[in-house]
Parts: sequence; structure tokens; C-alpha cells
Amino acid sequence: MPEWTDLRYFLELARVGTLSGASRRLGVEHTTVARRIDRLETQLGAALFDRSREGYELTEMGQTLLPHAETMESAALMATDQLGSSSITAHGVVRLGVPEMFGTLVIAPLLVSLLQNHPDLSIDLLVQPRFANLANREADLGVMLDPPNTGRYVFTRLATFRLNLYASPDYLARHPPIVSNADLARHDFVDYVQDRLASSELNFLDKLGFTPRRRMCSTGMMAQCQAAAAGLGLIMAPPYAIPADGSLVPVLRESFYTERSYWLAAPTDLYRLQRVRIVWNLLREFSEQNPSLFVHPDDRQTDN
Repeated sequence: MPEWTDLRYFLELARVGTLSGASRRLGVEHTTVARRIDRLETQLGAALFDRSREGYELTEMGQTLLPHAETMESAALMATDQLGSSSITAHGVVRLGVPEMFGTLVIAPLLVSLLQNHPDLSIDLLVQPRFANLANREADLGVMLDPPNTGRYVFTRLATFRLNLYASPDYLARHPPIVSNADLARHDFVDYVQDRLASSELNFLDKLGFTPRRRMCSTGMMAQCQAAAAGLGLIMAPPYAIPADGSLVPVLRESFYTERSYWLAAPTDLYRLQRVRIVWNLLREFSEQNPSLFVHPDDRQTDN
């Protein structure tokens, strides 16, 4: 029978497709990964990967082995978690994937109290201008705009947020007044790089009715907000992204806005782990208790 440790190497190589990537995730030399894969293939009497200059791709036999190895991984994770759960405190590492600005301004401060209450828990916070790939186990759970539509996942709507139009007072003072939506055609915008959208849900300006004059685009909202606050143009953003210093003020709040939803998702086997559920529950409870981060109180009153 193959050793479980060899199957771990097989899973990581299958997920990242390169020896160097698998070695980084396993914390070993790439030659060790190659040696373990060779040993596993010898034991099974079959080639599990096609090798090329681009990397490693699963063969038909490798595809057959993959779900069985994932089942063994799930059982090993559950056993480790249960054996170490003699108390209510969580232990181990949870890798959480979050959008860049939401993760920096909202999630990072929130995790401080969690880690103080669980001294044996560690968090790897993946803050990036794209959404974590849960299929290759880049993260244990993630916040995203598009819920998974294939595979075995647990997911829930974390929050629905409203994006309003904002500009700096300096920009508004230097440009023609904005009284109606039709006036927007004469103004500059700060937006996402259109051919690098991590999700089609990031296309916030599609309801304008004209092609906006994008003066600066960035793959991250943090850079966009900085540029807009410096007076470069108009920006669509949620309440949690807007600084409290008045450097960005709302424009056409009642007539021009759009809404999106954040989803929280985790592979089914990882969701069963105590440490993952603790982070999951924290994010859900915090979102429910802080609606003003996602929809400005004035806008909720208008809706009602």
C-alpha cells in the first residue's frame, strides 16, 4: 500500500503543477517531491503525471487516484483536528483568502481578538487582487464575489454591499457640477483594469449607458481609492472602503448605485475542521452585526 505521506506529495503536485510550487507548500526540497512521486509511481506500477517543460499534468491514472487521495487527506485532517480538540480553543493554521481592501481594512483588525482568544491558532491571510483558488487548496476558506458552482463546497452569502459613487471635494470643485446621471459623461473615472477583472461582478460602471473616461485603472481598490481621494476622478466603492477624513464624499447617492454580494466558501472536508469553523462563524457574526460596513445607514433608511 502507498504511504500516506507519498500521497500528500501527490496531492500538492497535482494542485500546483510544478515541483517548485509543491516543494514550497510542503516545506521540502523539490528533489524530495520528485523522489516521492517516482516511488509512488513505482509502487502503483503506473505513471501518474505527464512531465513537460510547463510542469506536471495528471494522467488518466492520476485522475483516478486523485479523489481517493483527497478522501484520505480529509480523514487525516479530521483525525488530527479531533485528537487535538480536548478544549474549546482552536489550534493549527487557517489560510483565509480575502479581497484586498476588505481584508486589509475589515478582516485583519477583526482577527486580533480571535487570535488572542485562541493562542494555538494561526492565520495566513491571503490579501490579493484576485480571489483564492479553493480547488487547489490555496486557501481553507475564502471570501469571493462568485460562489462555487462545481465541486464539494459549503458556502453562504456573507453580506450584500452597496457601491456608491464618490469623489474628492477638490475634484468636484474643479469640474462641472453633477446634478443628474447624464452629467457623468463629462467626468473622469478611476476603475479596475478591464482585462484583468478577477470577476465580472467587478464591472461596476456597466450601468452608465456610455463608455466612461477611465483616467486610471488598477487591479486593486485600495490604489483606486487613493487616486480618487487625490482628485483624479470618480470612483464606485462600498462604505468600508471610504476614509472617515472626508477625502471622498458621495455623489448622486440616491440615484446612482449598484449592489453586489460577498460569499463565504470552504471545501466541505475543511469546513468540518474546528479551526476553520471558528473563523467561518466569526466572519458571519461580524458581518451580521455590522451592516453599516456594507450599506450606509442613510441608504438603508431610504430603502425602507
